[in-house]
Amino acid sequence: MRVLGIDMGSREVKIALMEDGKLVFKKKVSTMAFYRDYCSYDGKILVDEDKLGCGPFDVGISTGYGKNNTDLKRFKSINEIKAHAYGGIHQLRSDNFLLLDIGGQDVKVIQVENGLVIDLDLNDKCAASCGRYLENMAQVLEVDMDTLKKHHKDPVHLNSTCAVFSESELIGKIAEGVTTEVLCASVNYSLYRRLRPLLSGFKSRSLVMAGGVSQNLAIKMYLQEDYEEVVTLDDPQFNGAIGCCIYGGR
Repeated sequence: MRVLGIDMGSREVKIALMEDGKLVFKKKVSTMAFYRDYCSYDGKILVDEDKLGCGPFDVGISTGYGKNNTDLKRFKSINEIKAHAYGGIHQLRSDNFLLLDIGGQDVKVIQVENGLVIDLDLNDKCAASCGRYLENMAQVLEVDMDTLKKHHKDPVHLNSTCAVFSESELIGKIAEGVTTEVLCASVNYSLYRRLRPLLSGFKSRSLVMAGGVSQNLAIKMYLQEDYEEVVTLDDPQFNGAIGCCIYGGR
């Protein structure tokens, strides 16, 4: 059986195809390009699997922001918590873990025990604690994301809790002569400080990371001060889509 999972994020759409329980295809496109180039509308959104390059499928499962405002024909929608829990169980081959998923516009902390979600917490939908914050600050600093994510030493304190006001604060630090390397570290540390309150309500010796920000080396190094082990999933950005496939396969 071929199961197609689609995780419709705020910035990117992640597509995964599993055949008989094995991942055989994955693709990531911008959300705008997904609807513009790979879909058509006939009362419902129709996904063109041939254009996506994944071929025919037997079962389609969707999750993410888009499931709330679009109706994909031939797809059953599930909530993001369920999708990420199933994805984590499959990728880790474990029924017990604490998962931190940092997306473009939200953060999810999910506690799974014996294969069931027993607790969770979400951010307040503010971009200052998500991937969008890092992207905006990288633009202000005129560096690419690969440069931003590797700096972690000697951060200075950034006071602003708002992504918009943080830009002005960052410009002020540049005017004071703070180096780009230190400001990159400061941006990363600022995001880490916003993650700590979300994680403080969960007890675990290890932490599993998913989402695009899981590839940020600096964030991971800061978190390693709080946990004995910090693990990044093999396919961190596709975890929701993979979870959709696992759910559909069951």
